[in-house]
Amino acid sequence: MSSHQTPTDQIATTRVYRGGQLVLENFPVVDVSDYLDEADTTVWVDLCAPQAADLALVAEELGLHELAIEDAVDRRQRPKLDRYASHEFLNMYAVRLDVATGELRLSELAAFITPQALVTVRKDDGFDMTQVVARWDGSPDLAANGVGFLLYGLIDDVVDGHFDTVSSLDEEIEKLEDLLFDDVPHDADVQRRSFELRKSLVTLRRVVLPMREVVNTLMRRDMNVVPEPMIPYFQDVYDHVLRATEWTESLRDLVTTILETNLTIQGNRLNIITKQVTSWAAIIAVPTAITGFYGQNVPYPGFGAHSGFITSTVLIVVLSLALYVAFRRKDWL
Repeated sequence: MSSHQTPTDQIATTRVYRGGQLVLENFPVVDVSDYLDEADTTVWVDLCAPQAADLALVAEELGLHELAIEDAVDRRQRPKLDRYASHEFLNMYAVRLDVATGELRLSELAAFITPQALVTVRKDDGFDMTQVVARWDGSPDLAANGVGFLLYGLIDDVVDGHFDTVSSLDEEIEKLEDLLFDDVPHDADVQRRSFELRKSLVTLRRVVLPMREVVNTLMRRDMNVVPEPMIPYFQDVYDHVLRATEWTESLRDLVTTILETNLTIQGNRLNIITKQVTSWAAIIAVPTAITGFYGQNVPYPGFGAHSGFITSTVLIVVLSLALYVAFRRKDWL
């Protein structure tokens, strides 16, 4: 085994499991193929933000396909599972919600799956592998299932992140509903927040929806990726993926409904204001008409006498009150 350090070793985390037991950590990447020669051995290699040159050594050690290497380096790949002669290539996204802005933060992950090795490639440092390692260490009884066990811990953590993000979005939408029906109008806030959350839900849907096919394909027996004892665990992950997908779809519909409801409320509020303004205009028109009539410079009953003033005042008060009462009964005021 080689003992010298390479640039790849400086950005890589490595582990060796033998018989389901962790036997070694943080060994040089150039030693990977040597450990794979040993029976009942599973190797994990994690790389964070590597370049193509960094992956070249891993590709040489494990015989990885050049197209898979290219996909592992390039960003914005869709969530997918590609099958090659000696390995499978998995791409997926970890997500979290920035509650303050409503923006969805994505961290792209890739994984090379071989019969004895799992190589994870984090395209940025937004996803912390600490929780995944803690899951592995917390289930030593499953570690004997090799790569299938490691892959389960990784995907389960990612999917749990999807579920937590959907739950956070649901809470934010509930707050949006409270704003929608608040006594004080928040039209601008509701519209802005609705747009932010809808945008995040659209992005989340693109991330979550393909995971159904990914997990379902991994469980196929002809893939020979998931050992029989791990099938129930992957089925549980698949169930979480379905629930997260359905929840995301329902929240998208709910945000659309909130936007439509907000527009309806604005229209109703405008109608009420229009009725009120029109009603007050009708009431004000009465004294205007009467004073205009009595302002004529031609003789009429009560012209130039106090009785004319009293008559006009009584008419203004009585007719205005009558209109006010009529409008109140119709709920126009």
